Amino acid sequence: MVVKKKTPKVEAVALDDVKLKSLTDSLSVEGDSRSIELAQVLKDSLSSSDPVEQIQLISKAGFMLEQMSEDESSTGPLLHACLSTLAFLYTTLPAKNPLKRAVASALGSGPDWLQEKTVGWLSECLSSSLSSTNTDHFSHLTDSITSCLDGFKIGEKCVHRLLTEVLQFFQRTLNYYVEQNRGLAGRHVAQAQLMQSCLAVVKASMLVVQRSQEPISTAVLSASSDQSDLHQVLSGLLNCYTCILTDEEFVQTVQSTAGMAVVLFIRSIMGNGNDDVPVIVAGLLQCSVDAGSTAPQWLKQSCAGLYESSRPAAVALYLSHGALAMLSWRGKTLGPQAEKLLLLIPEVLLSLDTRVKESSTVMVVARVLTLWSGAAVDCVQVDTCPPLLHSSLVGGSHLIARLHHHIYAHWEHPLDGVRHQTRSLFQNLLTLHQHCSDHKSDPTSDPYISQLTRDLLALEWHMKGKYGTLACLVEHLGAEYLLKLDGGLPSRLLGLMGDQTLAPYSSDLLEKLFVSHKAQLCARFRDGNAWIDGWHEVWVTPLLQVLCTARLDQTTYILDYFLPKLLRCNPSSLSHMVQALQEMPSCTEGAAGSRGALGALMTCLRAARSQGVLKSVEEELWGGLVPLPLMRQALVHKHDQVRMDALGLLCESHRSTEQLSRQEMELIRHFLPFNLNSQSPGVRQQTVSLLKKLLCRVKDSAQLLQKRKDQRENDKDQQVLNMYQEFLCWFCETLFQVLHPGASFSRCLMALHLLLLIAEHFTFNTGSVGFALGESVSVSHAKAVLYCLASNFLEVKQLACNLLQKLPPAAVRLQEPETLQSLLQVALDLSTSTKPFDSVTAAHLLNLLLYQPGLQDALLGCIQKQYIPLWPPVLNQSQASEASTLEQNTLAVVQWLMICLKEEILKAESSLLQAAASCPLYGRAHCITAVLQQLNTGSLVLLSQWRAVVSELIGLCYRMSDVVSPVVQSSSPEGLIPMDTESETSADLQKILQEIQPRDTNDFFTSARELDPSDTDHNSEQKEPENTVHKRQICNAGGSDGEAYRVTAQMVLVCCWRTMKEVSMLLGHLCQSMTLYCPLTHPDSRGVITEDQVEGVGKYFREQLLQSRHRGAFELAYVGFVRLTEMLCRSGSAMLQQLPAHWLKEVLEEVKSSDPSSKLCATRRSAGIPFYIQALLSSEPKSSSCGLLKMTMRSLTALAMPSNDGATESSTVPQVHALNILRALYRDTRLGENIVPFVSEGMQAAILGFTSPVWAVRNSSTLLFSTLITRIFGVKKGKDEHSKKNRMTGREFFTRFPALYPFLLSQLQEAAASVNSDSGQVKLHPSLFLLLLVLGRLYPSPMDGSSSPLGLAPFMPLIIRFCHCYVPTWRTHTDPSQKISRTVTSPVPFFHGCGSLQESPLKKLRKETLHILMASELVAPQGPDDINLSVPGATQYLQSLAYIAISICVESPHLWEFPESEGFQRDLLERLLQCPHYEVRLFALEQLLRRLQKTEEKPQDCGQGPLPFDLSMSSLTSLALHETYPGCQAKVLQVLAVIPLSSLLPWRDGMMSLSCQEVLEHLLKLLETSSHSFSVELYCATLSLTSRLVVHLAESTPQQELSEAAVLSLSRWGALVMQSCSDKQPAEVKLMSAEVLVKAVPTLLTAPALPLGITHTVALWKCLFTLLQDEDQDVRDGAADFTCYIPAQLHNTGVATGAVSPPVALEMGVGLLCQLFQMWDHVAAGMVNLIEWLLGDEQLDTNCEESPDLDEEFLFEKGDLNLWAEPLLWARMLHGHLSALLRVAYVPGVSATELDRLSAIANSNFLTAQRSMKALPALPQFSATIEYAKITLLNERTSLAQNLLDTLSFFLDDCERHK
Repeated sequence: MVVKKKTPKVEAVALDDVKLKSLTDSLSVEGDSRSIELAQVLKDSLSSSDPVEQIQLISKAGFMLEQMSEDESSTGPLLHACLSTLAFLYTTLPAKNPLKRAVASALGSGPDWLQEKTVGWLSECLSSSLSSTNTDHFSHLTDSITSCLDGFKIGEKCVHRLLTEVLQFFQRTLNYYVEQNRGLAGRHVAQAQLMQSCLAVVKASMLVVQRSQEPISTAVLSASSDQSDLHQVLSGLLNCYTCILTDEEFVQTVQSTAGMAVVLFIRSIMGNGNDDVPVIVAGLLQCSVDAGSTAPQWLKQSCAGLYESSRPAAVALYLSHGALAMLSWRGKTLGPQAEKLLLLIPEVLLSLDTRVKESSTVMVVARVLTLWSGAAVDCVQVDTCPPLLHSSLVGGSHLIARLHHHIYAHWEHPLDGVRHQTRSLFQNLLTLHQHCSDHKSDPTSDPYISQLTRDLLALEWHMKGKYGTLACLVEHLGAEYLLKLDGGLPSRLLGLMGDQTLAPYSSDLLEKLFVSHKAQLCARFRDGNAWIDGWHEVWVTPLLQVLCTARLDQTTYILDYFLPKLLRCNPSSLSHMVQALQEMPSCTEGAAGSRGALGALMTCLRAARSQGVLKSVEEELWGGLVPLPLMRQALVHKHDQVRMDALGLLCESHRSTEQLSRQEMELIRHFLPFNLNSQSPGVRQQTVSLLKKLLCRVKDSAQLLQKRKDQRENDKDQQVLNMYQEFLCWFCETLFQVLHPGASFSRCLMALHLLLLIAEHFTFNTGSVGFALGESVSVSHAKAVLYCLASNFLEVKQLACNLLQKLPPAAVRLQEPETLQSLLQVALDLSTSTKPFDSVTAAHLLNLLLYQPGLQDALLGCIQKQYIPLWPPVLNQSQASEASTLEQNTLAVVQWLMICLKEEILKAESSLLQAAASCPLYGRAHCITAVLQQLNTGSLVLLSQWRAVVSELIGLCYRMSDVVSPVVQSSSPEGLIPMDTESETSADLQKILQEIQPRDTNDFFTSARELDPSDTDHNSEQKEPENTVHKRQICNAGGSDGEAYRVTAQMVLVCCWRTMKEVSMLLGHLCQSMTLYCPLTHPDSRGVITEDQVEGVGKYFREQLLQSRHRGAFELAYVGFVRLTEMLCRSGSAMLQQLPAHWLKEVLEEVKSSDPSSKLCATRRSAGIPFYIQALLSSEPKSSSCGLLKMTMRSLTALAMPSNDGATESSTVPQVHALNILRALYRDTRLGENIVPFVSEGMQAAILGFTSPVWAVRNSSTLLFSTLITRIFGVKKGKDEHSKKNRMTGREFFTRFPALYPFLLSQLQEAAASVNSDSGQVKLHPSLFLLLLVLGRLYPSPMDGSSSPLGLAPFMPLIIRFCHCYVPTWRTHTDPSQKISRTVTSPVPFFHGCGSLQESPLKKLRKETLHILMASELVAPQGPDDINLSVPGATQYLQSLAYIAISICVESPHLWEFPESEGFQRDLLERLLQCPHYEVRLFALEQLLRRLQKTEEKPQDCGQGPLPFDLSMSSLTSLALHETYPGCQAKVLQVLAVIPLSSLLPWRDGMMSLSCQEVLEHLLKLLETSSHSFSVELYCATLSLTSRLVVHLAESTPQQELSEAAVLSLSRWGALVMQSCSDKQPAEVKLMSAEVLVKAVPTLLTAPALPLGITHTVALWKCLFTLLQDEDQDVRDGAADFTCYIPAQLHNTGVATGAVSPPVALEMGVGLLCQLFQMWDHVAAGMVNLIEWLLGDEQLDTNCEESPDLDEEFLFEKGDLNLWAEPLLWARMLHGHLSALLRVAYVPGVSATELDRLSAIANSNFLTAQRSMKALPALPQFSATIEYAKITLLNERTSLAQNLLDTLSFFLDDCERHK
C-alpha cells in the first residue's frame, strides 16, 4: 500500500494593519531603481491574499536580489528595508509553510557582497524574537531556529552569531516546560502537546550544538573562567536535560533524546576524539563521579543529578543509548577507554533486565542492546581488533553467555518489537563470533556453533524464539547442515502450520531453509535442473502429503503463509505438484476430515494463480491444466475450504485487469446458488471477499476494454462487455430472488453483502453509462430488501438499510406520500413495542426515512390520525433554507419522539407495571439515539433548537432513570425480594413490589398476572394516544372498553434494565457527538452541550455504576460512560479534562473508607465499581506517562494486601473491592502492556488473600489469581493442562516478574514447614495450592545453563517434599504404563523437563507391580468377599488395578514382561469385563473401544491387527445381551459396532448360538423400550449395531425369502429410524441416524427389489432429506455423505460425484429419488408422495384471535426454530423435479380419487391463507413478520401444488378422451 505524503499547506502572510503599514512605509523611501523595483515587488507580495501569488512574487524578489551588483546598487535605507522585510517574513512564517522556504531562498540568493548585511538583518530579527517572553511563541521560535539550520547557509551563520542567545532561549524554554509539566496532571491533551514541544526543543538544541562545534570548542578553549555566558548556558542546558532524565513524568521519547543530548554536550565540550569522553560517560553510566575524569568541575556539577544513586533505573538506559548514538564507533580502532566503555554498556543494560518493569522500557533495552551489537560488529571489522574485544566477544565468553540468556528470556515476550530485537541481537552475536573465532572459513566445523545449533533444535517447538534463531543459523550455516542434523525438519515444520500462533514463524523458517537449500543445490549442480528432483523430494513431497491427509484446520495456514513463498522461490514446481496430485489413486477423497487430492490440487492452483505463477491465457486454463468437471466438483465439495480454494482459483488473479472468460462465469453460476446459505461466518467472509475480487476484475477489465473500444472499434471487446452485462444482471437477479420471506439469516446476509458490493463497484444507475444495473432492479426486488429490515438479526437490518439508500429511488418508492406515511406509522408503532428487536427495526426504518424531503408532512399526517393537538415547532424561513433536509427531519422526528416519551414517562411514574406491559420506555429512547447518530453535529444550523432539545433530552433521561433505578439498584434485581434497609430506596421498592404482587397466589415469578385497567390512573389512560401501542386484547368481565395486560417479573426487569441501557447510550452519545458550548468564555461558539450538562451526566453515570446491581444495567452504563470519558479527554476545556482524575480520586477514597453499611455493592464482583474505574483509566492516552494508572494501581494493591491488624469488617470490604477492581483492570485489554509492571503485586495480593479467614476475600482472591494466570501465560490454547504452550521457562518468568522470585520461594518454604508427612498428618497451608499452580506452569530451559541466579533449583527440594504427602490434587497422574497406580506419587508439572526415571528402576517397579496385580482381588479373588469388595475406597482401588491391567493387555504390552502363555492377555481382559463393579467394566470397555477405533483410523500403526491377541467375541456378545448398567451396555455395543460382522456372527450367548434375526429382535426391543432422554449414548450405539444387522439381513437374504418376522423387523427398524430423525431429537441421535441412512443407501434405499417396500423406502428418503435441512452443520454434513454410496449405474453424466455440500446433496437426492421411481415403476405413488411433501404439514392457527399467544410475554424463550432450513426453496425444488418427472413420464397413472384428495387439501390451504392474510395488520412484514412468512409459504406451496395438480388433471382428462 502506497501512502501519499501530505502536501504542506500554503498560507498567505497575514499581518495586522499597523505592522503592514509600517512595512509598507519602510519600503516607500527613496532609493536606486533596482531597490525601488525590488521594494515594489515586496509591497505587492504583502498586499496580496493569494499564497501562490505571494510565493511567485517572493521568488521574483530573490531573482532580483541575485542580479544586483555592488556597482549599480547602493546599500541605502531602501535596500536595508527590503532585507529587513524578508527577514521579518522569515521569522514570522510557520516552519512548514512553503512560503518560508521561498523567503529563505530569496535571502540566500543575494550576492556575496550583500551576505553579511543579510546575516545582520536576519540576526537582528531573530534576536528580537528570542528576547520575547511570550511563551506562546516558544514552539514557533524553536521551529524557526531548526529551519535556519535546514540547508540555509544565511540562517546557519545567523545561529552561530547568536549562539549564546539561542542556547539561552532553549534553556529558558526547557525550564518553562519542566515547570509546566508539574501542573498538568490529568490534562492529557495539554501534556501530550507539551511533550511534543519539549522534544522539539531538545532536538533543536542538539542540532545547534552539532552545527556549532567549532564556535563551542573555541569558546571552551579560550575561556579564562567557568563563568562565561556560554559556560553558564551549557551548564544550564545540561541541568535541564538532567531534570528531564530524572523526572518519570516525561515520556520515554523525550528522555531518550535528552540522554543523547547529554552525551553530545560532553563530546562537544571535551572535544571530539578526546580520550576523556569515554571515561566521563562511563562514570555517568556507573553513577561514579570519581572515575578519574578530567572534566571541568562545572560540568560535573551540571550533571550532579545523574550521579545520584537514587536516580531512576532507566537513566542508565538513556545514557547508554546516547553513548552509542553520539560517539563514533565505525571504521577505526578503539582506544583502551572507548573499548572499556563499549564492554561496559551491555553490562549496564543487562543489569536493567530485572529492574525495569514497563514493557515499553523493556522494548528500549532490547533496541539499545541491538544498537550496541551493531556498534560492536563495526568495531571488530577493522584490520586489527583489540585483544580485549576479541576475547570478550567470541562465542562462549561470559558477556556473550549473558547476552544469550537475555535472548532466551525475552524471545517469547508479548511485544513483537522485543522479539524482533532479540532476533537481530542473536544475528549480530553470530556475526561477532564469526569475526572473532578461528573457524571463519567453515562455520559448520565450529564446535560452539554446532553445539548451539543442536541445543536450539532440541528445544520445544512451541517456543516462538526458536524459529528466528534457527533462521539466523540457516543464513550462517546453510540449510543442508540443519537438514543433516534433523532430516524430518520440513515435515515437522509443516505439521506446526496448523497452529495459527506458530504458522508465521514456521513459514518464515521454512522459507529460509528451502531458499538456502535451493541455492546450495544450484551451486553444486551447475548443469541445468539436475538439482530439482532432490529439492522436490525434500520440500514438495511432504507438502503434498500434508495437504492431502491432514485435517483442514491444520492446513489452512499453509495456503496463507507457506505455499505462495514456495511457488515464488521455484515457479516450475507447480507442474510437478499438479502431475503428482492428478496421478494419485484417489483424486477425489482423502482421509476423513481432510481435503484429499482434489482439495490439495485446488489449493496449489489457487496459490499459483494469485501469485502470477499460473497465467490464464484466454480460456486455455479451463479444460486444459484444470479439467472443468474437476472444477465443478470442487466448487460444490463437502469441505468448506476446498470450495473456497476452488472459488479463489476462479476469482483471484495477479492482474486486476485480467478478463473473465466464459467458462469462469459459467462456473460462478454453478457455485453461487448452492453456497449462499453457509452457517460458517468464516466461509461467508471468504466468499464475499473472493467475489469482491472477481467484481473488481470485472470492473477494471471492463474499463480497459471500454478504453480500448473507444480508441478503435473492436467487436470482440463489445462481445466481452455484453457478456459482462449479462453476467452482472444474472448475478443481481439471483441475489434479489433469494430475499424471500422465510429466507435464512445466512442467505440474506450473503445476498445483501454481495448486492452492496455491486452497488459499490458498479452502482445501480439507470442511465446509459456503464452497465445500467438499475434497470434490473424491480419494485418487488426493492420491497424484498425493504422487508429485510424486519429481520431479527441486526447485521441484516444494517446491510438492508445501506442497500436501500443505493437502489434506484423509482424502485424503492419512498418518495410516494402513501408509502412514506405508512412506513413512518409502522416505525412509530414499533418504537413502543414490548419486543426489544422491534425498536431496532423502528430505528432502521426512521434512519431510512430521514433523507426523504416529505418526511415532515408524513409525520404531520401520522399525528393527525391520532387526533392529538400537538404540532412540531415551525422553523423560520432563513433557518429552513440553511439547514439540510436531514437536519430538519431529524429535529422533527426527535421532537415528536420526545413528546411521546414524556407521555410514557408519566404512565411509568404512575405505574411501572403498566409501562412494562404496554409502553416500555426503551424503544423511544433507542430510536432517538439512532436518529441522532445520522447527524453531522459539527455542521448544525438550528443551534438554538438543538440546545433546547439536548437540555430537555437530558432531563427526560434522568426522569426515566429515576423510574427504573429502584429495580436495577436493588440488592436482587432479578426478582427476589429486596433486603435494602435504606428508607428512601426501600419505599420506592415497596411501592413497586406492592404493585406487582399477585393478589391471591404467591406464584408471581412463575406465572403471568393480568392487570385490571381499573387499578391504573384514569387520567393517564385518557392521555394515552390511540393506536400508538399494539396491546394484547383480553376479554373483560364487565364488558368495558378497558384493556388488560399480561405481565411477568421478566418483563418488568427487561423494561427496567433496557431502559437504563438506552439512557446510558443516549447520554453517552450526546456527550460524545454534540459540540461543547461555553456561553461565558466563547459566546459565539457553535456548540450545543454545556460544561455543566457534561459534568451532570458524569455524576449520573457515577451514581449508576456505583449503585446498580443488575449486570446488564451497569455494563451498558459503562459503554456510555466510556464515550463520555473519551470526550472529556479530547475536549478543549481544562475543567473537563481534569474531571477523570478528580472522579478517580473520589472513588478510590470511597472504596478505601467503605464498610458493610456503604452504598457500594460488595457482592456481584463489586458490581459497577470496576467498570467505573476501568472507564476512567482507559481514557488516559497510552503514549502518556500513565500517571492515573500508576496512582490507582498503587492504591489498589495496597488495599488488596492483608492488613496487619487482622481481618476486620472495616478492612475486609475495601480489600474485596480492591481485589475485584484489580481483576477487572488486569483483564482489560485496552490497558495493554501498561498493566504488566503491576502483575507482581497483584499476584502477591491474590496468594496472600487466599489465606484470609473471610470467604469473600478468598473468593475474590481466587478470581484475581485466575485472571493473572491468563494475563501472564496467555489464553489456554488446548485441552492439555500441561501443554507448554501456556507455560514459561523459569528464567523468562522471573526475569519479567523478579519480585515474585523471593516471594514465591518464601511462601513455599512457609508452606513446607507446615507439612509433616512423617507423622502421617497433613497440614495444608492455605496458599499452597495457588503456589503449586504457578510453579506448575514453569519449566527449566536447556538453554539456562547450570548456574542461573533466577533458576528453579531452590524450589525443587520443597516440591519433592510435597510429593510425599498424599493429597491427590497436588499430583499429576500420567500414562498408567509409566506411573503404576494412583497410590504411587508422581511429580507435579513443575518437574516436566527436569529429567525422567532411569529404565532399570522402571523395569523392577513394573515387575513388582505385575506380581501385586496377579495376586489382587481383581484377578485372583479368594472368596465372595473379595469378589464383592465393598469397603470404603474399594472402587478406586479396583480402578487403580484396572489401569495396570489395561496397560498390560491393551495399551502398552511391549513395556511389560508377562508370562508368554497364549491366553494371558485375553484372560486378563475377560476378568475385567466380568468384574461386578461397573466402574471397572466401563473403564475396560472404554480403553478397548479406543484401541479398536485407533486401529480402524490408522491400521498401519498397529502392525498385526487391532489387538496383540485374539479377542474372545463370546464374552462381548454375551455381555451385550446381559449387561444392566447403561454406560457399559452402550460401550459394549459400540465395541461390537466397530468389529466386523463376520467375527460376530453367529452370535454367541454363552454356549448358545443366536441367529441374526434373534439378535435383531433383541436389539429392536432395546431400542423401543429405551429412551434417548435416558441415555443418548446407549440409544445411538444400539441404533448403529441394529442398522448393521438390518443391512446384513437385506444383503444376505433375497426379498422373496424373507420371513414374516424379518419383514416385520425391517418395518420396525424403519419406524425407529424415522422417529430418530425428527427435529426434537438430540444432535447425537440425528447424527447417528444420518450415518445409518447413508450406509443403507446402496442396500435399502436404492435397491431395485425394494426390501422395505415403497412406503417405508420413500419415508426413509424423506428422513434423509429432513436431515439434509437440519440446523446442525454436522448432521447435514453427515447426511450429505450418501452421495458417496450411490451405485455407479445411477450416476447421471455430468453430475458431481463423491462428497458434496448439503444443498447439492439435497438437489441430487430429490433427482435421484425421481429416477428411482421410474426404475421401481412406482411413478404414480412417488408423484403422490412428493406432492404431499410439497403441500407440507404446516397448518395455520385460524383461531388466533380467540387464543392469544403467550410467547410474547416470555421474551427469551426460544421455540423449535430451524434457522437454516428454507421451506420455500424446498417447495420450489420439489416443484422443479416433479415438473421434470411429468415431462419424462407423460402418463404417471395417478388415480382421479388421489387427485381429488390432493386438490381438496390445496383448496383448503388456499382459503386458510386468504383468511389469515386479511386478518393481519397493515404492512404485516414488520408488525407480524413470522405470521406473514408462514402465510406466504402456505400460499407458495399451494400455488406450486395446484399447478402440478392442474397438469395431472389435464393428463388424466386427455387419457379419458383418447380411450
